Formats: sequence, structure tokens, C-alpha cells
Amino acid sequence: MPVDLIIFDCDGVLVDSEVISCRAHADVLTRHGYPITSEQVLVRFLGVSERDARLMVEQEIGRSLPGDLEQQISAATLQFYASDLQPITHVAAAIGAIDLPKCVASSGSPEKITHGLTCAGLYDLLAPHIFSASQVARGKPAPDLFLFAATQMKVAPERCLVIEDSVPGVTGAHAAGMTVLGFHGGSHCPPGHAERLRAAGAGSTFDDMRQLPELVRRVALDTLAG
Repeated sequence: MPVDLIIFDCDGVLVDSEVISCRAHADVLTRHGYPITSEQVLVRFLGVSERDARLMVEQEIGRSLPGDLEQQISAATLQFYASDLQPITHVAAAIGAIDLPKCVASSGSPEKITHGLTCAGLYDLLAPHIFSASQVARGKPAPDLFLFAATQMKVAPERCLVIEDSVPGVTGAHAAGMTVLGFHGGSHCPPGHAERLRAAGAGSTFDDMRQLPELVRRVALDTLAG
């Protein structure tokens, strides 16, 4: 089946932001009486929307967190972005080398996605086809966001190729009936992360964005090894 659309996750795939986001998330949760480290946030909530992460914490502690918690996390993250955010190495060149329609499907808020891509100099390469988990009922690992992106781009799910760095993201894309490549080259990826992505359903994994154009070509030719 040929590839008609490339769907990129944002955090950890386009921008090297997961460590920054986890630090902001941990700071806000700790401030509201749920002590947690950025490393613990990374393990528990990588690839999960801030909304769904809040619901998980509320269920655990048996009380509600502030209704604007996600906005507080986004504001803290954006403060860190201005000084610390970098694009994933070689990703701009990889995007430019792939002559196919592209979009972004991220668990982040629209403001966070836009600001992150802008800070990293990638926004103009991908706008306006940017979709957020806030636009669907269920975030990753549900398939809703990927199916929404495919519908908006008018492409059948089986003709989409997703680039993901998290187990929830890979799980959601796989459940949507899409082919998935797992990227494990971000600064947040621990040893063994590639194996976890493959176990979740990634058809192949890679850690250098210079590999991506050839991987896309191989998928399009249906020669990618499982």
C-alpha cells in the first residue's frame, strides 16, 4: 500500500522537548501537592496528553486538581522553550527531503505545539496541518487523534505513515491501522526504548533523522523489514 501522508508527532520527534516538558509538568504537579520528579513524569506520562495525565493523577489521589492545570503546565513549558528548546537534529532537512503531504498530530495543546515548532524554526515547514489531542475525545494511546488527522487530510488510515517516539503514540497509530516508525533519538530516550517501541507495534525504529527519507521510501515500496 503506497504512502500518501506522513504524520509526525511533535515532542520528541520534531522538537527535543520531552525533558523540558517533563520538568515543567513536574514543577506544576509538585506545587499542587503531588510531589513528582521530571524523570517520573517521563516514565508515567510520555506520549499521554496533559488532560489524560491529570485524570490519572486525580484518580490516584482522590481529589480534583485545578481546572486550569493544563494551562499552567503549558505556560511553564513555554517559559522554558524560549531559552532551552532545540529541534531534533537533522529533522528540517529530513522534512524537506520527503516529497509527500505531511501533518502533525500531538498530545500537546495547540498553543504549545505552535510555540514549540516556531521556536525550533519548523512551523512554516508543517503549518497549517497541525492537530492536537484537544480536538478529539480521547488522546493517545487511543487512535482518535490519528484518525482525525487522516480525515482532515483526506487520506485513508492504511495509507498513512506515522513517526512516533512514545509507546502510547505507537499504540494509538497502530490501533488506527497505520504503519508506524519508532524514533528513539531524542535526549529523553533511555536504553531499550527502541525495543519498547517495536513491542508496541512500530514496524521499524531509528535514531537519526537522516535515515528517515530512505525509511519512508522503503515503506512506500513495501520493502521495509518487519
